[in-house]
Amino acid sequence: MTLKIKILLLALLPLIIMSVAITTLNQRQARDLSEQEIATFERNLLASKREQLQHYVDLALASIHHTLSLLEHGASREYVESEVKRQLNELAYGDDGYFFAYTLDGVNLVHPVQPELVGENLMDIQDGDGKYLIQELLWQATHGGGFERYMWRKPSEDGQEDKLSYVVVIPELNWMMGTGLYVDDIVEEVAAIRRDVNKNIQDTFFTVLVIISGTVVLIVLLGVAINIHESQLADKRLQELAHRSLKLQVSQRRNFARELHDGINQLLVSAKLRVNLVDKKWEQKVAREHLKKASCMLDMAMQEVRRVSHDLRPIVLDDLGLEAALRNMLDDLAERTDLQVHSSIHLPEQRLPDVIEITLYRVVQEALTNIEKHAGASEVKLTVQFKDDVVYLKLEDDGCGFYEHDQSGIGLINMRERTELLGGKFTINSYPQPSSALDTNLTTGTIIKATFYLAAVYETNERELIHES
Repeated sequence: MTLKIKILLLALLPLIIMSVAITTLNQRQARDLSEQEIATFERNLLASKREQLQHYVDLALASIHHTLSLLEHGASREYVESEVKRQLNELAYGDDGYFFAYTLDGVNLVHPVQPELVGENLMDIQDGDGKYLIQELLWQATHGGGFERYMWRKPSEDGQEDKLSYVVVIPELNWMMGTGLYVDDIVEEVAAIRRDVNKNIQDTFFTVLVIISGTVVLIVLLGVAINIHESQLADKRLQELAHRSLKLQVSQRRNFARELHDGINQLLVSAKLRVNLVDKKWEQKVAREHLKKASCMLDMAMQEVRRVSHDLRPIVLDDLGLEAALRNMLDDLAERTDLQVHSSIHLPEQRLPDVIEITLYRVVQEALTNIEKHAGASEVKLTVQFKDDVVYLKLEDDGCGFYEHDQSGIGLINMRERTELLGGKFTINSYPQPSSALDTNLTTGTIIKATFYLAAVYETNERELIHES
């Protein structure tokens, strides 16, 4: 893991951990608060239901009060009970509102919705949750009246629903009388509210998640942008440093080559002339043999000096220019091989920067050496053009070519690095098999292209001058 990635993670991890912790805490608090609000809402609804039930029971008691008072005026108990049953059966409200009555022994007396229960002892009846509901209702009634919640069949839906009842005792008859309201609507409202709350919490979570993700992506993009910018600056500085190094190397090689050619080589030539002069005037045979050997050694030394001087910096490049140096190189290749050499060189009258000239010369030199040694070609074509401050190099041969995985040779790597070091472009297209893709008459071979931008070199030179000043 690189240092840049570690720094990026160091910036992101605390943000992500803190955001997750805050989001989790907010969600938990929101859920707790919503449950409290839902519970409050449910209590308020139930309180409203209780008030309604008490009101209904009070109305029922008021409606049968006159009938019950007949007991005090001599009416028979059977008549009063019959009238009370009739009145309670006739009392109804809403779709499922009715009144019921039981003896304190659990015998049903009034049930307008389920008349089949009348006369039945329901003391041991249980609801769907196993509650002995009549016993619970009787306990509430005999203890001053109260509420009880249980499961009972709902007439309008023909199924058991949650029901809340309020019961009291009719002391004149020792009956339990009451009514109830189904609270399934409360359950549905509470469930709907809970669903809405959960949806809001989920939406909030996803919103926060999107914000966190967007922030992370923004930080990553910003980090990548900064990284790319810094990398570009580093590459530019590295390229400037390499360019200065290359210029220094070219300058040093030029001076060293001049010293070899004009200094040491001239001394060797002078020594050779003097040796030749001695050879003509010295009569001793043994001495002449030694002079002859010395003369051969001087010839070898001069050739070696010329070779080293040419490798360091071609003298013809300084004296006659790039075009003459390239044509001289091509002529030498044509003389020592059977290759047919074609050239098309168009350069500006003004000399190109030294780094471009020597780089272009070395690229052509390396490419021609590879062609001579490995290509087995019969024809070579060199094209050099200058247009709009850009130098285009193209070298073609009709040799055997090579595959892409063979483009890892030292010579090819050096050509590419030399070109890219100046901000140029270098490409190799090799066709080991016949192909119609070539834009020449060659069916196989290799095409090397290099592009040099003078603007990039001039810009680097200006930055170097500013840096040096």
